[in-house]
Amino acid sequence: MADSINLKIDEWIREYFNVGDVDVRTYSPLVYAYIGDCIYDLVIRTLAVGHGNTKMESLHKYTTSVVRATAQSQMLEDIGPLLTEEEEDIVRRGRNAKSASGAKNASMMDYRRATALEALIGYLYLTDRMDRVLELIKVGLEKEEFEW
Repeated sequence: MADSINLKIDEWIREYFNVGDVDVRTYSPLVYAYIGDCIYDLVIRTLAVGHGNTKMESLHKYTTSVVRATAQSQMLEDIGPLLTEEEEDIVRRGRNAKSASGAKNASMMDYRRATALEALIGYLYLTDRMDRVLELIKVGLEKEEFEW
């Protein structure tokens, strides 16, 4: 199953739209966070709709409880002991990145940690490690016991 998970979706998209290859290791942590936010949201929304046809209010309530900065900050803390040195470096760079926007409904610390989690997810996705993305999100969701 891991081999099928590691199909490089971004490669398929870039090929379909004729976009050239780029060395993703040259990207800033905020670029990683930009795509990581989307990937994290996609995973959480996929899990939400996987519960079957339901009211939009329930979908929105579950999704927002998991994607808010405070929940992402806690997830990063929960998965911290599982991270490799490379992943810890991406997290550190993501946490220290200076973004133009700030926290709207969270502390600055939670906002920076959420950005760090999104940077990690984006980096792993762009380096063809979707299996690791899913593994870390699963651990984080299980530790926090997010209920549907």
